[in-house]
Amino acid sequence: MVKRIITISAVVLIIPVIVFIGFLAYMSMTDYKPQGMIPLTAENNRYKTRMVGVNTPFSILIFNIGYCGLDKNQDFFLDGGTMSRSRSKEQTMTNLEQLASFIESRKSDTILLQEVDLDASRSFGINEYDYIKTRLKGHASTFGVNFKVPWVPVPLMNPMGSVHSGLASFSAFSISSSARYQYPGGEDWPRQVFELDRCFVENRLPVEGGRELVLINSHLSAFDKGGKVRKLQLAFLKTRITGEYKRGNYVIVGGDWNHALPGANPGLFKTTEDWPFWLQKLPDDFTPAGFTWGLDKNVPTVRTNAKPYVKGENFRVVIDGFLVSPNVTIVKVEGHDLDFEHSDHNPVIGVFKLKR
Repeated sequence: MVKRIITISAVVLIIPVIVFIGFLAYMSMTDYKPQGMIPLTAENNRYKTRMVGVNTPFSILIFNIGYCGLDKNQDFFLDGGTMSRSRSKEQTMTNLEQLASFIESRKSDTILLQEVDLDASRSFGINEYDYIKTRLKGHASTFGVNFKVPWVPVPLMNPMGSVHSGLASFSAFSISSSARYQYPGGEDWPRQVFELDRCFVENRLPVEGGRELVLINSHLSAFDKGGKVRKLQLAFLKTRITGEYKRGNYVIVGGDWNHALPGANPGLFKTTEDWPFWLQKLPDDFTPAGFTWGLDKNVPTVRTNAKPYVKGENFRVVIDGFLVSPNVTIVKVEGHDLDFEHSDHNPVIGVFKLKR
C-alpha cells in the first residue's frame, strides 16, 4: 500500500513536469524566427504615379491602437495590472470601430499603426487589419508581423493566448517598395519564445525629382530589463536612417518609441503614480546630427496600465512622435487627446514638407 501511494504520488508530480517540458519544446520548435529583412507586398497600390511633392505639405498619422483591447477600463499584466484584453468581443469591436472612425476622419496622407491584430485570442479573433483597410479604401497598405506566438500562458487566470499581430502602414501615395527589418537583441530563452519579435517596416515612396521618402513605422521594446535591448535597437535604427539620408533620400520615422522623447515633460500631466519602472528617457547620443524631433509636448500619448484609467491618477507621458532628416521641414505636430477611451495611447498627426 505504501509503495502504491508513493508510485501514485510520483506520477501525479511527474505528469505536470512532463506537460510543461512538452509545452516549452513545442513553443520553441514553433517559435517565429523572421529573417533580418523580409520584402513586403503593398496591397491596393493603385496610385503608381502619385509621388510625394517637394515643398508640398503632406500629413502622417501615428497611433498605437493597443490591439483594441486596452481601453480606459483595462489594465495590463506586464505594467503591474492583472488583465490582458478587454472584457468582451463586443467591447473590442466598439474600440476598433471608434478608433477606425477617428483615423478615417483625419484624412491623413499616410498612417502608421502599431499593435494591430490579424488573429489573436486577446482580440477575440477579430482581423483588425482587414477592418481598417475597408475604412481606408483610398490607401495602399503593408503589414509587418512582429508578434506571432501559438500561446502566451500568462496572466494565469486569463491568459493572452494565441497572438498574430504587427505594424500596419497606409499610404495615399505610391509605394515603390516595402520591407520588414528585424531589430537586433532579445530576451533570454524561454522568455523570448513568448515575446514580440521587434521590427520596423520601411515603406519607400517616390518623390518628384527621383529621390525617395523613406517612411519608417517603428515600435521599440518596452519591458526589457535595464533597457539593453532598446539600446541595440536604437543603434541599428540610427545606422539605417543616417545611411539613407547620406544617399540623398528623405527620412521620417514615426511610431511608438517607448521612451520619454526629447522635450517631453511628464510633469505637465497630473498624476498620483511614480515614474513607471519600464520608462526611460531617450539617450542623448541617439539623435543623428541635423535630425529633428516632432512631437506635441502638451498632449500625453500613453498612460500607465497598472490600473484602469482615471484622469489625474495614471502616469502619462509623450512616447509617440516623429524623427525627421535635415531635408524635411516639420510644419506642425498635433497630439489628439482622446482621453484614452479606446486605447492606452493617443494619436499624433504631423504635417511635413520635403526641401529641395
